[in-house]
Amino acid sequence: MLAHKPQSIQRPRLLIIGCGDVVQRALPWLLVRFQVYALVRRPEQATRLRALGVRVVRGDLDQPATLRRIAGLATWLIHSAPPAGDSSLDQRTRNLVQALSRPPWRGPKKVAILTQPPAHAVYISTTGVYGDADGGWLDENSPAHARSERAQRRVAAEVALRRWARRSRIGLGILRAPGIYAAGRLPLARVQRGEPALRAEEDSWSNHIHADDLARAVCLALFRARPLRVYNVVDNQPLRMADWFDRVADHAGLPRPPRISRAEAQHVLSPALLSYLNESRRLRNVRLSQELRIKLRWPDVDQFLAHVRNLSWINKP
Repeated sequence: MLAHKPQSIQRPRLLIIGCGDVVQRALPWLLVRFQVYALVRRPEQATRLRALGVRVVRGDLDQPATLRRIAGLATWLIHSAPPAGDSSLDQRTRNLVQALSRPPWRGPKKVAILTQPPAHAVYISTTGVYGDADGGWLDENSPAHARSERAQRRVAAEVALRRWARRSRIGLGILRAPGIYAAGRLPLARVQRGEPALRAEEDSWSNHIHADDLARAVCLALFRARPLRVYNVVDNQPLRMADWFDRVADHAGLPRPPRISRAEAQHVLSPALLSYLNESRRLRNVRLSQELRIKLRWPDVDQFLAHVRNLSWINKP
């Protein structure tokens, strides 16, 4: 991650919506620069984040009445909460925008204290918004053609956040992330089970990013992202899906997955994996290096796997 700088006396407030694995990796860097608040729904998550030095705000994006306390709370925002999986819209982001757009109510007389919305915001979206490109190369200027409801919800979130940012003059950066991996986030269990992969001539292209590199991009995008700008946070090495599984198998000392046809896959593979295999694209990351000025620690998965000598333990809790 990034080097620390001396702690300042007056630190600005940062609100995190969705403090999962990736954002937690950024906390050591964020905590010396901000007073960090996080919206938390579950008590056990609140306890864990407090231990890390985060100020907890209890609330639920699915319950708008619980979000009153976040209005005017912070001038910086990281939003990485996933949409609920029940439609092609992201009602959670809509609820968030509404909560951040209204003045907070404080005191027994409910006196409105006018405050400004966040001045800077970063949203972690997905490269799935591009849909299928039949293996072609895409960049941030390529239009969104989301096919799955999962990706359509992310498009809806991006649209809602852009409208809010334009209306409130917020410096919003949108980071589109692909498949995220790390020491505990590899498809090792799948390889161990011997689940098949597609033949090379029918396989799909996929893109990846290490969780630490994505966390670093989130941090720097707070300061360096251009307003309303999209960034593909992907590494330098698109891979065929089966090649990705082969690499994990080779470094773990396991047999490579058997190959099957796409027609056979319809009867063997899970619907979730099939939805990924039905989309094939390769993504450019020029803006990541030129505008966010990020040098990836792991520019390709081969360098990471070479660094991790023994994969037999890394997916264990």
